[in-house]
Amino acid sequence: MVNVGDSIPSVEVTEGAPDKKVNIASEIGSGNGLIIGVPAAFSPTCSDSHIPDYIKSPKLKSAGKVFVVSVNDAFVMNAWGKALDADKSSGIRFLGDVKGEFTKALHVDFDSTAIFGNRRSKRYAIVVEGGKVKSVNIEPDSVGLTISAAEKVLA
Repeated sequence: MVNVGDSIPSVEVTEGAPDKKVNIASEIGSGNGLIIGVPAAFSPTCSDSHIPDYIKSPKLKSAGKVFVVSVNDAFVMNAWGKALDADKSSGIRFLGDVKGEFTKALHVDFDSTAIFGNRRSKRYAIVVEGGKVKSVNIEPDSVGLTISAAEKVLA
């Protein structure tokens, strides 16, 4: 499991299309950021409250670079980003972890075959400061919305 003080794993994910690679560790560098993991794009909790609450939060701008990651393909994540933040005013980047490699590197994957047909990401929010993990907020049941909620993480 990812821990306070850890570096972000250097694993490529995709943004917008399968050939557009992004390395979150490189993007954040020695700066600050927020990585929000969700079990599935377009799922009810993810779309109705988890990510919209971050988008609406006035404290989001002070979080640094913000990424939403899901074990989905780049096209799905791009469409979901457009659906939630059409004008991209939040600055949140929606990234696909199509093979779950970033998710596995953080050790936040779980067996969700009964719901989604494959392994997915637990719901989480990781705050990064100075390029290192400052706080880890992983939902205890993998899919609920309590400790990874915007009002808790951005408090």
